[in-house]
Amino acid sequence: MSFLVIPALDLKGRRCVQLVGGDPEKKLVELADPLAVARRWQALGARRLHLVDLDAAIEGSGVNRPLVEEIISELSIPVQLGGGIRSVEEARHFLELGAAKVILGTAALENPEIPEKLSEEYGRERIIIAIDAKDGYVVVRGWRERTQLRASEAAREFARYAEELLFTNVNVEGRMQGVDLRAVREVVEASEAKIIVSGGITTLEDIKKVKELGAGGVVIGSALYTGKIDFREALKLE
Repeated sequence: MSFLVIPALDLKGRRCVQLVGGDPEKKLVELADPLAVARRWQALGARRLHLVDLDAAIEGSGVNRPLVEEIISELSIPVQLGGGIRSVEEARHFLELGAAKVILGTAALENPEIPEKLSEEYGRERIIIAIDAKDGYVVVRGWRERTQLRASEAAREFARYAEELLFTNVNVEGRMQGVDLRAVREVVEASEAKIIVSGGITTLEDIKKVKELGAGGVVIGSALYTGKIDFREALKLE
């Protein structure tokens, strides 16, 4: 499996945003036309788009749903979709609509029968389980609630349901201060699944180091939107 550099597109209030540390009140970036942003990443050579509905994840709101559906339908590259997908029915809707993969976070951790059923129905390759961690422990419900489960334990456990796991280190997310390589190594070494790393990736060197640890890819948001990383240069590291 080849390494992937995946641009992130986070939706809030029908706009493309990048938040600092997942805080809805701290917007680092806010752009008015998310569909145009999605098309731009595709035109620049992205092989996949990471699309997250923050309003659905944090508040259960459906304000972005038409836009999510439009982006999935308009793009020719695969879209991995996350944010508020907490039932088999919801995941099935987006998979049937054309999402290449759905990302399950809180739902997978609290109801393992959901990823189990979806992996049986669609295959492990169309399921991604998000492991969001703070200080090494999994957090849920938009990063607001901490569990007693280590990120490495979750990575080991949920590989049975998903070909890929998305590991986000909340401690460094959106802060553009570098990636916590120790945390990445712990998760990569714990699981047989392909680990996609998100959070703190600020330079091309960060991408190289994550790749060297054996991860399967990176999701990059703030560093791309602020110009700290040139996407075309990043793609050369795939």
